[in-house]
Amino acid sequence: MPRIPAAERRSDFVKAAVEVIATHGIDGATTRRIAEQAQAPLATLHYCYNSKEDLFADVFKFVAGKFRDVIEDSDPHADLTVTARRLLRGAMECYLESANFAATALELISWARRQHEERGIGVYNQAVDALRSALRGAASDHPLEAETIDQIAYVIATLADGFALNWLTYGDRSAATEHMEVTVSVLDSWLAVRLESAPAALS
Repeated sequence: MPRIPAAERRSDFVKAAVEVIATHGIDGATTRRIAEQAQAPLATLHYCYNSKEDLFADVFKFVAGKFRDVIEDSDPHADLTVTARRLLRGAMECYLESANFAATALELISWARRQHEERGIGVYNQAVDALRSALRGAASDHPLEAETIDQIAYVIATLADGFALNWLTYGDRSAATEHMEVTVSVLDSWLAVRLESAPAALS
């Protein structure tokens, strides 16, 4: 049997950890369960990772990378409203693609907040900062005050997280698809009012 490269093995363990964390939570995500999910010997996992915390660090990177991909896929030439809508829809589609990914993302942030306060906040801040950056780029022709950009990023994050919790609670994909449209319409309505009254940034 050909030897599997360590990088590929680590990727397998990260994906397995996502599934195990979603099912058993952080406390139940033992290295043995993760190795079994990855269909690999436990010794191989310990060869790839010195500790479970090191593995979880890579799971954090995986989760952050999924959201970063959503932001990077956003059309850099679109206007602010279109960009905001695409960012929200992209985040919700990330969650809808895999209920286990949604469960793991929320579990990791909650766990990190409990165990390592600054790290937990930092993970969430990175996502919101990336949203702000994309929104500022979309508003470059008509710059807005930082407060307005902050509010839009907050609303997108809050709507996406609320969608994720509802999707995880009920697990109804058909209903969740309809809820995505409702959620985007809420953002559209709020943006129309907020941007109408938003002052431009001072140059």
